[in-house]
Amino acid sequence: MGKKALLITSAAVLAALGLAASPLLFGKSKTTDKLSAYLKGTEKFTEKEVALLDMDGNGKIDRMDWIKAKYSAVFGGDSDVMQVYAPVETNVKLLGRTYHHEESKTTWCSLSGTGVHFLMNGSKCSVTLVGDSQHTGGEANAARYAVYLDGALWKDAQLTTPTLELEILNTDTAAAHEIRIIKLSESGNSALGIRDITVDGNSPIIPVAAKAHTIEFIGDSITCGYGVDLEQTGGGFKTLTENVTRTYAYQTALALDADYSMVSFSGHGILSGYTSNGQKNQNQLVPPLYDKLGSSYGRFEGTLQPQSIPWDFAAEPSLIVINLGTNDPSYTGSDGTRMREYADAYVAFLKDVRAKNPNAPILCTLGIMGTTLCDAMELAVSDYTAQTGDTNISSMRFAAQLAEDGYAVDWHPTAATHNKAAAVLTEYIRNWLGW
Repeated sequence: MGKKALLITSAAVLAALGLAASPLLFGKSKTTDKLSAYLKGTEKFTEKEVALLDMDGNGKIDRMDWIKAKYSAVFGGDSDVMQVYAPVETNVKLLGRTYHHEESKTTWCSLSGTGVHFLMNGSKCSVTLVGDSQHTGGEANAARYAVYLDGALWKDAQLTTPTLELEILNTDTAAAHEIRIIKLSESGNSALGIRDITVDGNSPIIPVAAKAHTIEFIGDSITCGYGVDLEQTGGGFKTLTENVTRTYAYQTALALDADYSMVSFSGHGILSGYTSNGQKNQNQLVPPLYDKLGSSYGRFEGTLQPQSIPWDFAAEPSLIVINLGTNDPSYTGSDGTRMREYADAYVAFLKDVRAKNPNAPILCTLGIMGTTLCDAMELAVSDYTAQTGDTNISSMRFAAQLAEDGYAVDWHPTAATHNKAAAVLTEYIRNWLGW
């Protein structure tokens, strides 16, 4: 959520502020206008208001006060009246790098694993999804997403329409529920928008609490989960068979009870993207995209592409894991000069990552789909430390995938291989950082 706060509080607190409780959030009422102004920092709190709203006693109004407020949240009015949360992101936990489009009140999700996660206490919930220009792309390009209700998979599909209203919950009895919407496919082919969340009138929504740690994974098709849902080497790339939740990265975050952010693009490298002719492919490089929302040939809101939207790095992760160098060997091969060129490009990228993340430990990994550049990766880490004096960095080799664990599309790792890699990476992080 960054610096945003929850627009939820109790009727008693609202009354103390001279505000009437309203069942319609982000509507046109003076109540919501005033609260929005407070939360955005465009109006200052008086000492009296601070005392009333400071629920955790730390002398300021922050996100935790609103989280605590949920336990006493009471909204008057008819429970059949529906609350529409738009913009969505004020009341949810944002997963990964997302972009709020103010005019359309849409939260756009481009990169693998992006989405929203929230809690509610009610009987009805629906969510409006919005497709980008690639919604007509079918199995190959349309965004694949999943919806989880109370921890269980409720829907797994591709968004093939301009808009889609999902009725996730419609029961006769109000109860506590946890809902998570996550983009399973990668940025390169399509984006997914979440326009609003609608719940019944007596059920405010709140974000799921942040984890103690957040891991940023920077990678390529392996991190995206390329083809992991189809265990055969043929079939070609399709967003339909991508699934970030089955990757080593997602499973590592799960095992460490950490939040995550995936910055990964199939076919991309540090020095060269995948090339079939031995010539350097500079059109598919991760470093130029690291400070962007993502990268896609699709467009959302008619004209926008994620590679045109800068990322602000406002929240620094607890750890950065880089897994790049699987596509570069299509250019470097075993040529010593080219491998040295890869190492130099890697050092330059590490310096950029450090400039944007001054304190996060950096772990460089490689090897799942081949170990050709593992020595060069380790050389890059050594050179970087020598040049900068930065010792808050380490390297780790994955074991190469085994035939006995099978192969997914285009010889990519299967879920079994991802699980093995996750176990190794999880153990390394625990030993290194003491998590």
